[in-house]
Amino acid sequence: MRPPTIRDVAERAGVSKSLVSLVLRGSQQVRPEKRRAVLAAVEELGYRPNAAARSLSERRTRTVGVLLNDLRNPWFVELLDGLNSELHASGLRTLLADGRLNRRLGEDLTHTFTELRVDGLIAVGTLPDPAAVRTAAARVPTVVAGTREPVLPNVDIVAGDDELGARLATEHLIGLGHRHIAHIAGQGVVGELRRRGFEAVMREHGLSGSATVVQGDLTEEGGYRATVRLLGAPHRPTAVFAFNDMAGVGALSAAEELGLRVPGDLSLVGYDNTYLARLRHLWLTTVDNAGHDIGRRAARRLLDRIADPARPGEATLTAPVLEVRGTTAPPRSAD
Repeated sequence: MRPPTIRDVAERAGVSKSLVSLVLRGSQQVRPEKRRAVLAAVEELGYRPNAAARSLSERRTRTVGVLLNDLRNPWFVELLDGLNSELHASGLRTLLADGRLNRRLGEDLTHTFTELRVDGLIAVGTLPDPAAVRTAAARVPTVVAGTREPVLPNVDIVAGDDELGARLATEHLIGLGHRHIAHIAGQGVVGELRRRGFEAVMREHGLSGSATVVQGDLTEEGGYRATVRLLGAPHRPTAVFAFNDMAGVGALSAAEELGLRVPGDLSLVGYDNTYLARLRHLWLTTVDNAGHDIGRRAARRLLDRIADPARPGEATLTAPVLEVRGTTAPPRSAD
């Protein structure tokens, strides 16, 4: 049997095809009894609008391309949750692509989105090829979320205040009495901002000489390897501030493997307040980077930009909050 068409709905409801179209678009110019008749016919027939035909008539696909740095990062999943809820409420669907795939296959996924004629693009996290975002932004309304790069004309940025978040984490550890503190640093502008916040607080407290920074790769394995190096040094730190929760979990594994108790022998702070940090057997002290809220704000910015593509770009920063849990405590003895 062929699928029902808009003509079938119109005949069942006893109205014109144009009136059915108005009802399906949510127009308020339809009398209530006609609307009820059309919706009843849609339900009885199991009619589903032809998205391709609607796109041609409206010159819109009602889709948004979302390009993430790496879908394995749980913070991005929380950002997506906020993003999708806002876009769905506005009748838009998302097409998702993983920037990690871009690196492996050498494909320009932003080009794929523009070929599909998405209504807008949201780039999430530090991507491997900012030039691709620049090219796409010249053709489609674009918002950057969860990072501060690239800075482009007519492109909005929605991110957390990473420098402030790093300051909160470092002040917390110093307030507990720690003096030898290490930071597992991240990459890109976000990594630089968090490192800057850490180093600034250590300097303000006269602790620059006992601050250590090691580079990580944002993964659990990277956090593990970095922590093994730190704890094998002659003057090991009593506390570690990791770039994100994934690296923090890796640091926790390294400490336990080396026979150190957390927080008795080593305090740990992560970043992002993902579900990992909230697992009861981890219960990681971390910085809440408001991923869900950043997603919602990014969606709203994109909706505004779709309505007015030429308006100047704006940067919006959300305020982070420290979540103190079970992985931080005063050091066993004064350093």
